[in-house]
Amino acid sequence: MTSFKTVALVAALTVTTGCATNDANQRAKAGAAVGAIAGAVLGHQLHDKNGRYVGAAVGALTGAAVGGYMDEQQRKLEQQLAAERQSNDIRLVRIDEETLKLELDSESTFAVNSSSVKPDFKNSLMKVSSVISEYGQTAVHVIGHTDSTGTASYNQQLSEKRSNSVGSYLASGGVLRDRMRLSGRGESLPVASNATSRGRDANRRVEIYIKPIVEGRENDAFRAPI
Repeated sequence: MTSFKTVALVAALTVTTGCATNDANQRAKAGAAVGAIAGAVLGHQLHDKNGRYVGAAVGALTGAAVGGYMDEQQRKLEQQLAAERQSNDIRLVRIDEETLKLELDSESTFAVNSSSVKPDFKNSLMKVSSVISEYGQTAVHVIGHTDSTGTASYNQQLSEKRSNSVGSYLASGGVLRDRMRLSGRGESLPVASNATSRGRDANRRVEIYIKPIVEGRENDAFRAPI
């Protein structure tokens, strides 16, 4: 742990002293660089062998900074995903001050009974990953859901596979795997009636929850939102 902090401190000093003194944007540039360094260090100390957060939160957000940080991330997602939101392929919901949810339309994301992401949707996931990777002080929960067609065990496995597929694309786009929690809920959490085709369509979905890593309560970010 100490070595990571030392590296971050040395790097931060190098960045700040290396900026030209007559640069009007010197402080902003240095602050952004130090934040990026801290985020990198954070990625190396997130969890112990039992999956719990360990160590002081280098680069974690203070409570007062959370709202603005999540506001900024929401605006960036809205901008990058304007086309997907217009076509309803991705729905963006601000659940509360500390939680963003992206709901991926299953029909757009996967073929029936498949966990392979459709080629046409891969670019959309790359847009998602580019924004999430930029805001490194958050935990990311990817949760798969199905309708009730088929057996409960099959649906559970399918929901997990779809979650893993989406998580893999996020990772390939730069999101650290240590930040992610991948899981499936099968048919257990429907949002509509499975008695109609429209309801079943709504229940087949993958949700991405984005939660801030806040200093003093880091474990909260990695607790399942549902």
